[in-house]
Amino acid sequence: MSTQSTANSPSGDREVVIIRVYDAPRAVVFKAWIDPKILQQWWGPKGFTNPVCEVDPRVGGRWRIVMHAPDGTEYPCGGVYREIVEPHRLVFTNVATDKDGKPILDGLTTVTFDDDGEKTRLILRTSARALVAYAADYLAGMEAGWAQSLDRLVEQFTNR
Repeated sequence: MSTQSTANSPSGDREVVIIRVYDAPRAVVFKAWIDPKILQQWWGPKGFTNPVCEVDPRVGGRWRIVMHAPDGTEYPCGGVYREIVEPHRLVFTNVATDKDGKPILDGLTTVTFDDDGEKTRLILRTSARALVAYAADYLAGMEAGWAQSLDRLVEQFTNR
């Protein structure tokens, strides 16, 4: 595993790059990002569930997930797919909202999937900008949240 993260900038921006190698074929790893039944199982930090997981995996299609934290707090997020090149690359916007649907973070995520022998090398590059002051706390946890999500993704391939 490799992780590279930029510090929060004065403008409230953050970028995180994480590289992982999964012991699964590229098509299987890619599918885990666009199949709602699989995505629902691993998205979000450790201990979170996703009672809402909707995806329309096509360019211009929307995705929406509501993460449910162990303390009961809900974290809605969603976005639009900008690029889908199966099984090589996904690009999507990611917007975190408050409980009333007001955007609090605006981001963009690019995920590439490369063959690494019989395994898959995944590179996640995600950036986000805080739109409200309290969202700076979300940015501070962005790297840990994504790292935990990608750890949970491993379980999808070890249990198959």
